[in-house]
Amino acid sequence: MRKYLMAAAAAAGLILAGTADAGKPVNTTVPAQIQRLLACRSVTDNAARLACFDRETQTVAGAFSSGDVVALDREKVRSTRRSLFGFHIPTLGNVFGGGEDEIKQVEGVLAGVGTNADGGYVFRLEDGARWSQTDGKPIALEPQRGDKVLIKRGAMGSYFLSVGRQPGVRVERLN
Repeated sequence: MRKYLMAAAAAAGLILAGTADAGKPVNTTVPAQIQRLLACRSVTDNAARLACFDRETQTVAGAFSSGDVVALDREKVRSTRRSLFGFHIPTLGNVFGGGEDEIKQVEGVLAGVGTNADGGYVFRLEDGARWSQTDGKPIALEPQRGDKVLIKRGAMGSYFLSVGRQPGVRVERLN
């Protein structure tokens, strides 16, 4: 358990790199539990600093266990952003969208193709995402299972899906 707590403290320190005075918050978007843990770095007395780290790592571990604090590494954030691509969700403090890492397009492989009520295509990708065509543009070569697709973000919340190297059709995310 102690090894886990020290790893959590080290991870928090790496994620939230910066310095903190004992009474000053590191960042207003950083949970209070993490701010107090980082503040332990400024304690000069070795025994007091260790006691501070021991106390605050217990608090952080409890916050992780209860779900009050959640940590995501960069790869998990990228993976989540990719799975949410096409949904209109708030950015949640830039955790899942926006910033330099904003996803502008995704690639996939068709697992299946159907039709919607308007006669357009419904594309089911291997990752489980489903996209429905919203315009009446024809696709010259009918999409087939195993075809590669590229979905690009368009203007004003629109998305375009291209099958192979064909021109894209406007789509919306279903799930």
